[in-house]
Amino acid sequence: MNITDNWLVGFVDGEGCFFVGVNKNKTMKLKEQVIPEFRIVQHNRDIALLYEIKKFLKCGVVTYNRGKNNSSNVMEFRVRNLDDLSTIVVPFFRKNRLLTIKSISFNYFAEIIDLMKEKQHLTVTGLSKIKFLKGKMNI
Repeated sequence: MNITDNWLVGFVDGEGCFFVGVNKNKTMKLKEQVIPEFRIVQHNRDIALLYEIKKFLKCGVVTYNRGKNNSSNVMEFRVRNLDDLSTIVVPFFRKNRLLTIKSISFNYFAEIIDLMKEKQHLTVTGLSKIKFLKGKMNI
C-alpha cells in the first residue's frame, strides 16, 4: 500500500482520535498524570494497514484495543510518546490540515502537547489549563 499525506489526513478525519487522559497517580508531584494519545482503531482484518501507518509515521505501536467490549478482534495504532507526538504527529497535522470537525480537537491536542513540552503539566496552573482544553476536545 502506498500511503500519502493526503490519504492519511482523510483516513484520520474518519477513523482517528486525539485524546488526552488525566489519571490519578500517587507517584506524580500533583497526584495526577496527563496521558496524551493519538489513536486509530480498526478490526484486526486491517492490521496490515495499521502497520503501514506506523511505518509511514515512523513511530507508535500496533496493539490490541482494550475498549469497552474488550474484544480481541479490534486493533489500534497508538502514539503516546511525548517526543513522537511533538516532533512527528503534531507537525504532520499542522502541515496537513484535517478537514472535519476533528481539526478542532486536534488544535486543542496540539496546544496540550506544547504545554507538556514546556513541562506545564507539572504545575497547578498548567494542569488546570490542560484539563480545561481537554474538556473542549471530542465534543
